[in-house]
Amino acid sequence: MRAILAFPGTLDTPTGGYAYDRAVLKALPGQGVAIAPLALPPAFPFADPADLDTTARHLRAAPPDSVLLIDGLALGVLPADMLRALEQPVVALIHHPLAREAGLSDGQKARFAASERAALSACAGVIATSPATGRDLTAHYDVAPHRLTIAEPGVAPAPRAAADGDPPRLLAVGSVIPRKNYAGLVEALAQARDLRWQLTIIGGLGFAPDTVAEVRARIARHQLGDRVTLHGAVAPEALEAAYAACDLFVHPSLYEGYGMVLADALRRGLPMICTTGGAAGETVPDGAALKVPPGDTAALAAALRSLLAAPAERRRLADAAALAGRALPTWDDTAARIAAALRAVRHAVTA
Repeated sequence: MRAILAFPGTLDTPTGGYAYDRAVLKALPGQGVAIAPLALPPAFPFADPADLDTTARHLRAAPPDSVLLIDGLALGVLPADMLRALEQPVVALIHHPLAREAGLSDGQKARFAASERAALSACAGVIATSPATGRDLTAHYDVAPHRLTIAEPGVAPAPRAAADGDPPRLLAVGSVIPRKNYAGLVEALAQARDLRWQLTIIGGLGFAPDTVAEVRARIARHQLGDRVTLHGAVAPEALEAAYAACDLFVHPSLYEGYGMVLADALRRGLPMICTTGGAAGETVPDGAALKVPPGDTAALAAALRSLLAAPAERRRLADAAALAGRALPTWDDTAARIAAALRAVRHAVTA
């Protein structure tokens, strides 16, 4: 069967959502789905009328016998009437609801929630990337369970990290945006400055300049410039090297639709500290990390202090992470779930 994966901007955008899209495009042909990428205007989800007109033209031009798989970053603001008017059936790919992004005003959250709920009502199927996101869509976005498929991200094979450095080398991975809460991480680490550690943050710096400036300001305020490195996005080889050199993975995010970097850390057997924001608390099994409430700087500081001073406890968490990592799905598993959902939608419209 034929499918189109539509997404805003360019596929090489350094975020987990785009990494998921890239992996799905690569893996779906192995499941018998001929899938092609379709780049939409980059402004989504803050699209203007011209962007919506361009998107409508692109979607209408897709082969009539294909299924349109549309990334939620764009789909959530597409008018329901536009989607219903398309000849091809539409399947939503939701990494997390738009309204769950941190840094939005109350008005923006309300508008995103209303537009996404309407857009999802016009879809023949919905794919969510975690059970937690699926429950959110069912409870708050009127997505009936029979229309919902859960396709968790796959994880590529990776060697286990040694995670035995002294002083401990901390790693955080993810774009520097409000939701990742790196400012809170810097504040927490400032309370453990009497201990030995180094932190590297790897993630795009171009999405939220004000947040980047805030993180830099807090690093300077606490005189941690020699201990905290803000690397920006890096090439895959450099990211692999950073995982291999890591002794403690830290993920202070306020919310995750899944948390692909958490799965990457599990696969490498890294001890970690993470929050329970969104799906993160489920992506990482209990016992494989110290978990803290999202946004609780005091709890994060206490968790950091307890592990930085306890190499034996870090080793216990590393062993549990490695065990959990071996049970994670592959990208072929993910693609098989998506392929089944696309086929079911295509069959329904042709029956």
